[in-house]
Amino acid sequence: MQEKLVSIIVPVYNAGAYIEETIRMVEKQTYQEWELILVDDCSSDNSKAVIEEYLQKRNSLEEGMRRQEIRLLVKQQNEGAAMARNTGMEAAKGRYIAFLDADDIWLSKKLSKEMTFMEKQQASFVFSAYEFGDENAKGTGKIVHVPEKLTYRRALSRTVIFTTTVLLDRKKIPAELLSMPNVKSEDTAFWWKLLKNGIVACGLDEVLAIYRRPAKSLSSNKWEAIKRIWNLYRRQEQLPVIAAAYYFVFWAMRATLRRL
Repeated sequence: MQEKLVSIIVPVYNAGAYIEETIRMVEKQTYQEWELILVDDCSSDNSKAVIEEYLQKRNSLEEGMRRQEIRLLVKQQNEGAAMARNTGMEAAKGRYIAFLDADDIWLSKKLSKEMTFMEKQQASFVFSAYEFGDENAKGTGKIVHVPEKLTYRRALSRTVIFTTTVLLDRKKIPAELLSMPNVKSEDTAFWWKLLKNGIVACGLDEVLAIYRRPAKSLSSNKWEAIKRIWNLYRRQEQLPVIAAAYYFVFWAMRATLRRL
């Protein structure tokens, strides 16, 4: 495990339209101690070809011009984002784990600011505020602010942690906890698992990422979202009906306000 290295894990599934931009965005980070792990989850578009062509061009550069490593891992069967991220975590060489979805945006100082914040807070789990973007990742002005601290009980009533903003310290988190459950809304289930085991998430209330939200997703199936969160409460967390309903009401209120 390399002490200063951030392993950036990107699940790739039919992301051909975005993935080169994603790689270039990581290369522009002001924090330069990173490796990029791209996990292709059996894409049916040109994602794999775009990555391979980019890496071929990059590898033709002189060694001294490319300090960071970019790896493409190709899965043999489609298993979803959770398992793709787990594959990336298993292959990671860095002490720190950062997650980035292929169609989302990091500001150039994202890693450096979160690393500084993590050290200052002596935290093992940090996340930041973010802004909703349109299909071109242009900010809409709608910002999701985050609390200073988030414990398990507080997290149950709000899904405020955006995967693309998370940074984890593997040296402080037990290895057996560092795997995403293979369920719908796997990221939320993962945060809850960490928090339930006594880890506190520290929020940096500064926008460091943009959540790309194409117009067609604005009218996404709300019923599916409701079923996912309810199933997390009842099946994943095994909460009693009354407790699940209590947290669900607050989740629904906050989710609605966040998207207005």
